[in-house]
Amino acid sequence: MRLGLDVGGTKTDAVALTPDDAVAARVRIPTGWGKDAVVSTVLEAVDRLAEEGGFAASDVSSVGIGIPGLVDAAGGRVLHAVNLGVEELDLAVAVGAALGVAVAVENDVKAAALGAGALRGDARSMAYLNLGTGVAAGIVVDGRLWRGARGTAGEVGHLSVDPQGRVCGCGQRGCIETLCGGGAVAKAWGRPGALPIRDVFDAAEQGDPLAQELREGIAYGTASAIRALVLGVDVDTVVIGGGITALGDRLRDDVVARLRQEAAVSPFLRSLRLDERMELLPSGSPAAAWGAALIGAAHVTSGTVGAAQSHHEEGAQVHG
Repeated sequence: MRLGLDVGGTKTDAVALTPDDAVAARVRIPTGWGKDAVVSTVLEAVDRLAEEGGFAASDVSSVGIGIPGLVDAAGGRVLHAVNLGVEELDLAVAVGAALGVAVAVENDVKAAALGAGALRGDARSMAYLNLGTGVAAGIVVDGRLWRGARGTAGEVGHLSVDPQGRVCGCGQRGCIETLCGGGAVAKAWGRPGALPIRDVFDAAEQGDPLAQELREGIAYGTASAIRALVLGVDVDTVVIGGGITALGDRLRDDVVARLRQEAAVSPFLRSLRLDERMELLPSGSPAAAWGAALIGAAHVTSGTVGAAQSHHEEGAQVHG
């Protein structure tokens, strides 16, 4: 069994994959706040997977974890995962010691990119564009993550597309993230509600001027990110995922309309067929957890699991 966990700001999605890539079990549980609670969440998810899938610790060959923040993949350390209340955490060490199994840790967007590529079954190049609280992308070429020279490949959220736009958390103005990042849009909307992005779309359809401006900004920002990924890396497909994609066809239609509007005045952009090269990740897809499972297995296979990430111990039991 290869276990994969997507540790998010509010929930953790976990899967257990058999050797032939079938899902033996899948669970979703709330994510705790703070580094100790994050470790406890991971261990609880592993316990729940074992219970649902009916397997023992001796059946587990690896654990992969996708998590927000800066991730030292080689060492399994997480830095500045602010949405989880984690400043620094040796996650691979903590989980590996408790489970007695090899553990690998990766940034959640990069894990989702790898998982999305595997689930699509398409070996061509692909970018996974995550529209969540923030905006970032992971790039997969020939089935492998492309990180760039310093690991920042895909950070399209911090490309400025409007020098007079809103101030971004990175210090620039008019970054793509200020237009289509859930956190920035909710802040600009400034009205209470459990689902502010959905509220913006609903209010825009009712004629609210601010909502219409923000909705147009979401389409513009997303289209700009797609354009940047294709022009920068020339990927075959841009797959859009993240919380905002729960809007489904309303988001897709807005973005397609924006891409076609831009193509109408530019023969060059028209030749790129950007509207045909984007797709939404299916709702409820386990892409991030699936990708994490593949990353964990790859670390074991390649022998790159660090010494701190202990290998499976004979007779170890699933933490409980």
